[in-house]
Amino acid sequence: MLRKTFIAFLFFCSIALTLQAQEFKAGDIVFQDLQCGPLCNAINAVTKGYQGKDFSHVAIVVNYQNQLGVIEAIGSKVQFTSLNIFLGRSFDATGKPLVIAGRLKKKYTKSIAKACALAIASIGIPYDDRFLPNNDSLYCSELIYAIYLNQANAKPLFKLAPMTYKQPGSEAFFPAWIDYYAQLHSAIPEGKMGLNPGLISRSSKIKIIYQYGTWLQ
Repeated sequence: MLRKTFIAFLFFCSIALTLQAQEFKAGDIVFQDLQCGPLCNAINAVTKGYQGKDFSHVAIVVNYQNQLGVIEAIGSKVQFTSLNIFLGRSFDATGKPLVIAGRLKKKYTKSIAKACALAIASIGIPYDDRFLPNNDSLYCSELIYAIYLNQANAKPLFKLAPMTYKQPGSEAFFPAWIDYYAQLHSAIPEGKMGLNPGLISRSSKIKIIYQYGTWLQ
């Protein structure tokens, strides 16, 4: 028992040291491979992220109530999460978090303060489990899109694209999505405009500044 406790202590110390070395800033956008099973696998299959990596979640770093953490749409609503909890969700084979961090390029930094304020103001908004636009709820990528909307030369900072729930090279939907939307008693929103973490991570507006874990290719 003592040995397990000591190993856990060393692990969380290593995360803390990494955070100090990284020096996150408010406005940084962090991408994560949640490894949540069939649904995450379906998301990863249709859109690759930065350098071919798989991302199924994204959040924004903010300073909230004198604590640096992230605002994210996850679970039932938009919420604030500490960095250690965020980094402790999924790991590579060596125990490092499957997370990379991006930062807006200098040209777009004027929009960061307002985006962070809008992210904080979004706390409590319901999670958009149907992944539909303009329905008074937000999924993770939609949150990032919304808080930067119309801040860069009166145009959205990140571009929307038609979303697909079909298996690549096929007209068949992923079984996981069929089951998911059947439980919601809702049609699969194939072709609806939206955004996912992979698309954001490949945006020309972002510079990737740090990578924690190692992705299997």
